[in-house]
Amino acid sequence: MSDKRRARNGFIVQAGILAFAGIVSRIIGLLYRGPLHSVIGDLGLGYYQTAHAYYTIILMISSYSIPSAISKVIAQKLGLREYRNAHRVFKGALVYVAAVGLVASGALVVLGFILKPEAAQVLRAFAPTIFLYGILGVFRGYFQGHGSMVQTSVSQILEQLANALVSIGAACVLIQSAMGTMEVPVDEAGQVLRATSGAVGSALGAGAGVLVALLFMVGMYAFNKKTIQKRIRSDRHVGTDSYQSILRMIVLVVTPFILSTAIYNLSGTVNNVVYTELFPGVKKLENTVEIFSDWGVYSGQALTIAGIPAAFAAALASAILPSLAQLAAAQNMDGVRAKIGLAVKVSMIILIPCAVGLFALARPVTGLLFHNVQEAEDLATKLLMALSLSVVFYALASLNSSVLQGLGKVNQPIINAGIALVVQTVVAIVLLLATKLDLYSIAVAETLYAGLMCVLNQRAVCKAAGYRQEIKNTFVVPSIAAVCMGGVAWAGYESLLMLTESPRISVVISIPVSACVYFCLLLLFRGIRQEELEALPKGYLLVRLAKKCRLMK
Repeated sequence: MSDKRRARNGFIVQAGILAFAGIVSRIIGLLYRGPLHSVIGDLGLGYYQTAHAYYTIILMISSYSIPSAISKVIAQKLGLREYRNAHRVFKGALVYVAAVGLVASGALVVLGFILKPEAAQVLRAFAPTIFLYGILGVFRGYFQGHGSMVQTSVSQILEQLANALVSIGAACVLIQSAMGTMEVPVDEAGQVLRATSGAVGSALGAGAGVLVALLFMVGMYAFNKKTIQKRIRSDRHVGTDSYQSILRMIVLVVTPFILSTAIYNLSGTVNNVVYTELFPGVKKLENTVEIFSDWGVYSGQALTIAGIPAAFAAALASAILPSLAQLAAAQNMDGVRAKIGLAVKVSMIILIPCAVGLFALARPVTGLLFHNVQEAEDLATKLLMALSLSVVFYALASLNSSVLQGLGKVNQPIINAGIALVVQTVVAIVLLLATKLDLYSIAVAETLYAGLMCVLNQRAVCKAAGYRQEIKNTFVVPSIAAVCMGGVAWAGYESLLMLTESPRISVVISIPVSACVYFCLLLLFRGIRQEELEALPKGYLLVRLAKKCRLMK
């Protein structure tokens, strides 16, 4: 592949690095959820997820969008070779997030007074994490703006490792301290106290993870400080932006990102309120322990597993944003359209088979990651199957949202998310109150929300960039290959299960075999060209392998 083509497709490689870290982080998150679930139980997980939903909203409003927003601004400054101004943006952003973080942490403590006491205790344990996360986000955005995702990738893995270790450890310590034993009490009051103590410990793990990641990023900045200062001294740009103008620019850029991301992720909190507050209130259900336990299965298991493939889409969205911002600033719309087309195709080639695989292997995957009683396993399996299609919808919605932001259409994702949120909330309430779908109503509403976001954002991108989406090799061929793969995965798992009588061994073998089948079918159906395969991380090795197997000329 030529140097020019490598430069054009470099964002795919950076996205691959970030995606790898994101997937590893999510796998670590899933692996520790099993032991954590064994410690705090469905009830503790339900309290944790309820508090986490509110924590997520405050995080979205205060600092979650900081890396993307800062990376866009810094990339624009670097594109104009304004190295001094780029660094002033970095320093101004630190001041901004410190102020916002303090306010947001206080808001989280105040919010705890309106929640149930159990969830409120967990929510307050998240308060320090809000402040630290904003500062971490600025450092991540600074390196991403320079086109490097390695620092962010390593910090994500370190964050999740620390989170896992401290969550389990703190949960055990707090339960032992409160109960004097790790045994689950028979009475309901004792169960609630035990679950609350464990959930608080898990929340402390999130803060520990962010702190470890922040220390790593500060170390990376210190390591590169001489190079940064040397580049600033070489800046010959006339004029330096004042910090007042920089802060004003940060607010103007960050606010649309915050609103878009907050509304985009608000569906989880809305669904939580609808199911755990509105539904039992209207139906006059007294067993709230069962409600929170079921919500823990949905949010802590099915939704968490369905979110693993989204790591690639999120990474691709983060990687494409700075490069699109630079292309749009240079009025290179041909380059913009080419980059969008490649990003969409790569994401669909990877995420369509992920969705099919989750549907086909829902039960063994759930059993591999969590230790459930039969009833909880059945519920988690069916919910995961119901959510599998949302994987594709969320991927496209997330990618196109970043494309719109990179093109300067920062308000459009906000409008689209708002429309989708209203529709999904109405549907969720109607299905819960008028049908017997119970928790499956939330899964249907979640998928509808992702689908609406996907369609609305795709239409907006086509209009903004004059872009026309290729259908056959982007959607049709990967879907056919994925369905065939799904059949092989299911048949292979069932056959291996008969031979080994071990669900875990069977699913661990079935997944890579099915992935190889999908790759071969994709090549046989001519769903991907050589230059597109080479654009992937280590793509030249895949091309060499395909040619040796005579799957590619």
